[in-house]
Amino acid sequence: MAWCAARTFNVQAAEMGGALRTRSPLAAAGLGCASLAASTLWRSSSTNRSMPFACLSISTDARIREAVKTDKAPAALGPYSQAIKANNFLYVSGVLGLIPQTGKFVSDNVEDQTEQVMKNMGEILKAGGVNYSSVVKTTIMLADLNDFKIVNEIYAKYFSSPAPARSTYQVAALPLNAKIEIECIAAL
Repeated sequence: MAWCAARTFNVQAAEMGGALRTRSPLAAAGLGCASLAASTLWRSSSTNRSMPFACLSISTDARIREAVKTDKAPAALGPYSQAIKANNFLYVSGVLGLIPQTGKFVSDNVEDQTEQVMKNMGEILKAGGVNYSSVVKTTIMLADLNDFKIVNEIYAKYFSSPAPARSTYQVAALPLNAKIEIECIAAL
């Protein structure tokens, strides 16, 4: 698929007299379909052969990135944000089962930590202007994959159908020796 998109882009660039040859291969691969649509519009709507769009790449302009912060979820433990809004998505950093007011774990068991993680994540989502129904992808990191069934039961209470895409991993260690950490991406 990526080759097809890049190939489409290269054909479009060649047909437009090389006007887009200065774009990066990454932008080319990611925007092949947009190029095809733009080229079709360009051919059908213009005899002047002017470009229909000024730019077809995704912006990395820092001004369109916005940090999301709430006191109702644990503060970041390092040089990162609780979440970032960018390109119509909310990217939520890994969330632990810490009580926001104390910075301590709710308990040492995975059930309580999972419930607290989900509550904390809900507060970050709310601060970002969305809720659980907007989540499109989650990543769960477990200290012990044997906790998978317990975590699934708690996790399922927070998401309606269709549930977000998800990956779950057992990791060697989590910050502060947590039992679980969850990150997510939500559509704005």
